Amino acid sequence: MRRVCFVLRVRPERLAEYRERHAEVWPEMLRALHGAGWHDYSLFLHEDGLLVGHFRTADLAASLAAMERTEVNARWQAEMAPFFVDLDGRRPDEGFVVLDEIFNLDAQLAALDTTEA
Repeated sequence: MRRVCFVLRVRPERLAEYRERHAEVWPEMLRALHGAGWHDYSLFLHEDGLLVGHFRTADLAASLAAMERTEVNARWQAEMAPFFVDLDGRRPDEGFVVLDEIFNLDAQLAALDTTEA
């Protein structure tokens, strides 16, 4: 499974409401994400609006495409879009920036174990 980390920026004046909206995400959205191959999905929000998301998936492109085909995702993205800055007319799931993973402790430890054996 690939680990995916992404960032977005929430408007400072909408931070409290953004937190509230994610306290109880729509059940059909939760099911759609899981069905589309999103696993261990978490969001982390800094007080300055920096939002960091992390999830695992077997295939990022396929997981995004599967969500694109759901009606609930279209509704959720439309409702969430006003919370974010710098989307330039894109939906949040189209405007997030995926970060490169540059270090993974478990992977490096596993590599040590194979070279030291």
